[in-house]
This record gives sequence, C-alpha cells and structure tokens, in this order.
Amino acid sequence: MPDSTPDPQKQRFGESAKFLPVAFVVFNILGLYLIYLIFHCLPLLQDPESYQRGFIEIIVFNCVTLLLVACYVQCILVHPGTIPDKEDVDGMKWEYVPQDGRIGNSKELSLQETKRSGDRRHCKWCAKYKPDRCHHCRVCRTCILKMDHHCPWIYNCVGFRNHKYFFLLLFYAAIDCHMITWTMLESVKNSVDSNTPFMTMFLLLFGETLAAFLGILVTVFFGFHIWLMLKAMTTIEFCEKQMKRTGYDSSVYDRGVYGNINSVCGDNCLLWLLPCSPPSGKGLNFIGEETRMSSKDLEAGRGLRRKPHSKASYGTSKGHRKGSRKGAGAGTGSAPGSGHSGAEDSPESESGNLEAQPQKACQ
Repeated sequence: MPDSTPDPQKQRFGESAKFLPVAFVVFNILGLYLIYLIFHCLPLLQDPESYQRGFIEIIVFNCVTLLLVACYVQCILVHPGTIPDKEDVDGMKWEYVPQDGRIGNSKELSLQETKRSGDRRHCKWCAKYKPDRCHHCRVCRTCILKMDHHCPWIYNCVGFRNHKYFFLLLFYAAIDCHMITWTMLESVKNSVDSNTPFMTMFLLLFGETLAAFLGILVTVFFGFHIWLMLKAMTTIEFCEKQMKRTGYDSSVYDRGVYGNINSVCGDNCLLWLLPCSPPSGKGLNFIGEETRMSSKDLEAGRGLRRKPHSKASYGTSKGHRKGSRKGAGAGTGSAPGSGHSGAEDSPESESGNLEAQPQKACQ
C-alpha cells in the first residue's frame, strides 16, 4: 500500500502567504545594498582623494554581502533534518511501537531525555520515537532534529543540518549592518550640510537609520546565540531551563568550548566562518564529556544517586523521622524544583525530561 502521508517539505513551499517575511528580508537586503553602493561608494570612487577608500569598502562590502546571501539561501533550502523512516543504516528502530517504549531500549541508544514514566519520547503525529533534542514543529508539520526554534524570517526551522548557516547568517548580517552604519555616517552628514537633492538625502538617512536599528537587534541576537553555543544549548532547551528555574551552567551535551563550537560550526576550524562543511553526524545522538561512560558505569552511577536520595526521604535520625511523618503526603509527590511540569511529554509541549539524571543527583 503506498504511503499517503503528504510530504512536509512540499507542503511548506506550497504555502505562499508564509513567504511574506522572506520577501521583507530580501527587500531590506536589496534596499540597503543599493543605497550603500549608489549613494555612498560611487561618490567615493568619483573623488580621486577618496577613491582608494571607496574601492576597499566596495570589495569588503560585496564579499560580506555575498556570504550573507549564501547563508540566507541555505537557511531556507537546507532541511534541518528529521527522524529516519522506521530504521536507519545502523539498525536503530524509530517507528513508534507502544509496547517497546521502556527505558531499557533507550539505553542502547544512549538517550538522555525520557518521559517521567521512563518511556522513550515519541511523537503522536509522526508516529516515531524522538531522539534527544528532537521536537515536533507544528508549522513545518514534522519532527526536527536538534531543533533550536522555528524562524518565520527564513520560512524554516533551525535544526541540526542548517544551524551553522543560521549562525553565520547572524554573523554576516551584524557585520554588514555595522559596516553600513559606521562607514556611511560621513556621507549622511555631508548630505545634510550641503545642497543635496532631497531624495538622495532621504535615502541616505533611511539607510543609515535602518542599518543602525537592524545592527543593534542582530548583534544582540547573535550574542545570545554565541552564549547558547558555548553552553551547548538550543533556544528550546534555554526556555525549558528558564521555565524549570534550573541553572544554566551545566548541560549533559557539553563537550567543552572547542567541542561545542564544532557541534555548530563544523569539525574543520578553518571552515568555521564559511557556509560549508556543516557538523558531522546524523543528529540522532549527542553525548557530552560528562556522559561518555559505559552502560555499566552509568548503572553504577544511578545506584549511587539513589542512596542519598533515599536517606534524604526517610531520614536517619529522630528529627528526620518526625519530619517524614509530618510530610509523608508531600514525600509521595513530585519533589520541589524537580523540573517536571506535571504533564507527560507530548508534541504540544515539545519538551522531554531533559537532564533527568543530573537533576536527580542534585536532589
């Protein structure tokens, strides 16, 4: 029987109304590009004293803009990655089987995120098990590997396969906006002081204001994503930690500064700033330095974590036993600050029991 499930990628490009944010971004890029070249660079080239400066600015500006456009196109066209159909080449099964969802199967996959019940996370819409850091996007109508967020400005999700292009898009957009703002400032001042045609003065002022405004926004957003990268977190994981009121200093996916940069910008440090050579891997398994241990060591660690927890629950002294009698009702429920919202893992919440084991160790 042929598969009647519609292709999410075809559905995505079939909704033309959602291209309006993309058209707005393209209009801004093209408008700033033309304003900068026509009303700033060309007058510099016409003056022998400023010819060299204008020539250098044109070369640098065009190179940065070319990289910006390349990253933007790849952000739109490159699919962020989704869960394989049934099983991948390594034999890992991803098709959802309700009776086979216990935690014992997720150990073989080195999963860090599970439901409160211990079951593997699954998507009821895609009918597949979710690997770590995977979430269902209701806009794209599919599960996204290492989902960071859905961005309407690129009409795509930011995930495992296009995260580098989105990161570089912010980087080159910040450079372009700052370059326009600071190098074109002199031309704006000259247009106001001299007898410049009104339209030229208006376009220079408009381009300067727009570039400065976008430069501030993009720089702040880019700085936030640098921080996320160094902390080995995605935007969704940041929001989950904020909602759970847990710390931001630790992540089960932390591989150190160099490893965290590699996980976003690729394995070759010489190509980090070029829109090529994305990170290696399939986006199905993420292991940090603190979680690189064998299954035997993992079981031993879990056993050690249970002992102090049991002592804290029942007490070893009379004072503890009295306290346990008074708070017996509270002891059977969820512990304060455990990070659980009380809801089962579902596509609506797009969250699993992230960092479940480290949280138990801290209790």
